[in-house]
Amino acid sequence: MRLFSTAAVLAAGALISACATIGGETAAPPAAFDTARLSEHVRVLADDSFQGRGIATPAEDMTVRYLSEQYAAAGFRPGGTNGGWTQDVELNRFSASNFQGLQLQAGGATIPLTQGQQITISTRLPGDHVMLTDTPLVFVGYGITAPERNWDDFKDVDVRGKIIVVLVNDPDFEQPELNTFNGRAMTYYGRWTYKYEEAARQGAAGVIVVHETAPASYGWATVQNSWTGPQFDIVRANAAAERVAMEAWLQRDVAVDLFRRSGLDFEALKVAARSRDFRPVELTGASFSGMFDVATSQVTTRNVLARLPGTTHPDETILYTAHWDHIGVGEPDANGDAIFNGAVDNATGTAGLLELARIWAAGPRPERSIVMISFTAEESGLLGSEFYAANPVYPLETTVAGFNIDAMNVYGRVADVEIIGSGQSNLDARITAEAARQGRTAKPDGNPASGSYFRSDHFPLAKRGVPMAYADGGGIFRDEPIAAREAARSEYSARRYHQADDEWSPDWDLRGQVEDLQMIFNIGRDLANSRDWPEWMPGSEFGPARAPSAAARR
Repeated sequence: MRLFSTAAVLAAGALISACATIGGETAAPPAAFDTARLSEHVRVLADDSFQGRGIATPAEDMTVRYLSEQYAAAGFRPGGTNGGWTQDVELNRFSASNFQGLQLQAGGATIPLTQGQQITISTRLPGDHVMLTDTPLVFVGYGITAPERNWDDFKDVDVRGKIIVVLVNDPDFEQPELNTFNGRAMTYYGRWTYKYEEAARQGAAGVIVVHETAPASYGWATVQNSWTGPQFDIVRANAAAERVAMEAWLQRDVAVDLFRRSGLDFEALKVAARSRDFRPVELTGASFSGMFDVATSQVTTRNVLARLPGTTHPDETILYTAHWDHIGVGEPDANGDAIFNGAVDNATGTAGLLELARIWAAGPRPERSIVMISFTAEESGLLGSEFYAANPVYPLETTVAGFNIDAMNVYGRVADVEIIGSGQSNLDARITAEAARQGRTAKPDGNPASGSYFRSDHFPLAKRGVPMAYADGGGIFRDEPIAAREAARSEYSARRYHQADDEWSPDWDLRGQVEDLQMIFNIGRDLANSRDWPEWMPGSEFGPARAPSAAARR
């Protein structure tokens, strides 16, 4: 469907700043964000030749080379380690294959399973083979241990050596009025990453997450594409204490059948799991069996860093971040396309960093330093940003703030700015004021139940105390044809997100993307030329991590 002509997009051009008058003479206008440049960066990065920008593949070399060249052309300096453009990120790579005998048994019946269809199985535990035979199953509700909320789904039940079955999201999703986990705003306890971590802490042999589209906020195709390929993890000193042998997702209908054959009512147990009084339920007579090979190897992937040193306080840093990686090459879709180009997710954010770098370098040099980080391995669990946050090139205590960009708006100008994770820091007030200057309204995330605040690269930095903003354009469109724009935006979520069809289009209207970039540029410019230090709001779970280093920010 051709929604917008290329000419219209280029004509929009995005001259955001008007010419200034100095001493009665008209000065040259400042550099303006350029939709044509943004589109071209995405076109290149999402081209089939980049093979979906899979990490630790030849496509990574192409991507790193392109980013380094473009940051240099923009006027930034190498910002990585040892005077280079990159930071090495050491990861373990796990490829599961040769699946045999996958099945559930319950009520005397056998339920056969096929990898990628009824179940997806992966692992991030180093080894060469996994074999589970008649392994008991225990339903542990949402799989949460949260002492500060007086919540324990495990109680005193020993699940060591068993497979736990858990629900996706957290208890308030189905019944937000309970407000034990912030209502519909997902907490970290609702993320699959947490559930896998808690399973390891409990000594389980494996974990099965029951997939349901609404609480997961994505369909089975996303699960299938994300967990049937190689998985990655940072290198851990004691992986056995932090990872289980099997990390799996199960189709909801299969789970319902499994519970029924075990004499249990899946829906009734879902209701019971919303209570603090819930206790684990053994699936009597039910078990899982299966074996698969694991190829474990260590790989090095790279974050790309570019820096514009500040004039007065170069040791104080403002970050702009986005991930360059995507899924790579997977199973062919119905059209025979196996390349997951990742145009919107996240070539748009990567292009945004390159254009931000050009605008920063073209203007007056800021007092504080500006650092762009193109993170690797976001699609593998925020691993590039996790590695950087644990091994920062620039001290976190003097990192002023950061702005994360992920999957930008390509459908036109919108009325609102959605603040992902609103209420966490006083960066919200700056976003609200800047949005108002653009004639837009800042609002909380319209879908907090999806847990977006825990699903992108700002999170590893935020949990270590760095105030990080993540804001996206949203709401109604401001230009006709409104219905066509809304349909295109909805269609992306339904049919293109983490699919081979996430491809570049010459007909995108990038004026909304430009407004979002201008907004975070303006906020960053004000911070870069001030002595302000954004702070976490009272009650934020991230404030305590920042507090011990307060003396460094005087």
